[in-house]
Amino acid sequence: MKYIVKKIQEADFGCEERPAGYVPQVLLRLRDEDGHDVDMEVADAELLAKDINEGNWVFFDDANNIFKCV
Repeated sequence: MKYIVKKIQEADFGCEERPAGYVPQVLLRLRDEDGHDVDMEVADAELLAKDINEGNWVFFDDANNIFKCV
């Protein structure tokens, strides 16, 4: 299934400290092809490396890796 990236925001930890070895995550607000909203956490570096931005269409493989639709 494909999703459009509606919003990218930094994951909120409140007052909690990040654990050792933590990989910075962002919270994605996605909308699927049927119009349902879904929230997913994804590594920020992965979005940057794959040039995924708000407004892009994306999909996930069986291992939950994100890819930009071309």
